[in-house]
Amino acid sequence: MIEVKDILTDNQLEKDYSKLVPLEHRKKFAQFFTPYQLAALMAEWLLGNYNLKTVLEPAFGLGIFSRALLRKKTDLSIKGFEIDERIFTKAKEIFNNTPNVNLHLEDYMFNDWNNNYDGIICNPPYFKFHDYDNKAILKEFENRLKIKLTGFTNLYTLFLLKSIYQLNSNGRLAYIVPSEFLNSDYGKLVKSALIKNKVLRHIVVFDFEENVFDDALTTACILLCSNDNHNQKVKFSSIKKVDDLEQIRSYISLYPFINSDASTFNINDLEPELKWRKYYQQQNGIRYKNLISFSSVAKVVRGIATGANEYFIFSKSKADQYGINEKHLLPCICKAVDVKGNFFTKDDFNSLVNSDRQAFLLNAIGSNDENVLKYIELGERLGVNKKYLTACRTPWYSLENRPPSPIWVSVFNRSGLKFIKNEANISNLTTFHCVYPVQNSLSDNVNVNILFAYLLTDVAREMFEDNRREYGDGLQKFEPNDLNKAMMLDLTLLDKKTENKIIELYKKYRETAINKSPDKSLLVEINDIFKNKYCQY
Repeated sequence: MIEVKDILTDNQLEKDYSKLVPLEHRKKFAQFFTPYQLAALMAEWLLGNYNLKTVLEPAFGLGIFSRALLRKKTDLSIKGFEIDERIFTKAKEIFNNTPNVNLHLEDYMFNDWNNNYDGIICNPPYFKFHDYDNKAILKEFENRLKIKLTGFTNLYTLFLLKSIYQLNSNGRLAYIVPSEFLNSDYGKLVKSALIKNKVLRHIVVFDFEENVFDDALTTACILLCSNDNHNQKVKFSSIKKVDDLEQIRSYISLYPFINSDASTFNINDLEPELKWRKYYQQQNGIRYKNLISFSSVAKVVRGIATGANEYFIFSKSKADQYGINEKHLLPCICKAVDVKGNFFTKDDFNSLVNSDRQAFLLNAIGSNDENVLKYIELGERLGVNKKYLTACRTPWYSLENRPPSPIWVSVFNRSGLKFIKNEANISNLTTFHCVYPVQNSLSDNVNVNILFAYLLTDVAREMFEDNRREYGDGLQKFEPNDLNKAMMLDLTLLDKKTENKIIELYKKYRETAINKSPDKSLLVEINDIFKNKYCQY
């Protein structure tokens, strides 16, 4: 039971709940709790609306936002929605003596469309498209808001779009969400909506050196929105430590007076098609001249997706167990851990095979081999043919058409983007992306060794990182188009003498790397050549 004088200004209620409720249950309902300091900051934004009377908390949890609001203003009328009966029951107990807090055990996505509020505050659930009933919800949005959303939309962005729709005139909204939508494809429509509705005022992005949520592998940002007439400017802030939150408090207290600086933009100048990192982080590419798009030199596509790795992947012993001849197996890198350096040779592949690592894919098309046919029948008995990807293929056990690419690039990394020369000429699963040099461009103008030497440098990595996606604990991810759309140095402008020097250093580095003792000083020399030739200043 809660009375205003008893409101806790910390996360003790959430900590007690987390001790009692299994992690599996909390993950099922995406219950990652907001630190009270951030909840209080977001509440301050709402309380800056001096006519604040009605408040909506669409994902109520244990009511941390309502607690922060009621500590400063006791006469608010608060409505909360929650779908987890367990946490709802606990929240009812906590707010039992607070009659102006009205809780509903209902799904916000399908309820309350016709009500508007002076303030909306939320830490929405983070679910990817395959973890919730996205078809029904997307249909609801299409009917209500007349917008057609992609089936890959995350649930938290739907919460945000609906809440924007429910803001009263002069109403304020504060959301804490994963920041990935700022730099992802599915975020384009959300960014477009924020611009079109002219409600976005401030985006506070948390630096990726630390997690805002202790138990959620994701970075976060706070969106401060207002449905008022002060709709020309949007400020971006990047927060590296908790003390930096004072900057945000200053912004809130001074609003709508905004000191225009390098991090303040006209809302009409924001481009939803671009990654918004450029508005809150200095871009590495601006330090260099004579840039071209990476897609003009090479095309990046994802690796082979089987749809059922446990069925399609083989080791030598598994092949012996089922009597599958090697001619029906496709040599393939199945795990990133199996590639240690920047060069993957035939000897490296043979070493994997001899160590009985998973290094093959079933390649059964056109086979009349009795053992292969038996293994296909086994797959059908196990229902492998009815999985999401296999059900879309004819026949279901066929592999995607991905010829071995000469270069691989890591999908996830913490220590920087990693490129690998595929000298074994084998295939790869989605643990790596495939890099295919563009024909009639690269072959005519750029030596392949020059290109790969460039890809190994810090200069290349820095520019690719302008297009990265970030998650918690410093984890970075690159989708194929993140790389295709990235900028790189125009290597065709190198003179012959410089090219020869780069190739000489590259070959020396390759030799040391092949011998398992890579001399990184050679890469530093190559890197310095590119910096001296292309640096703006």
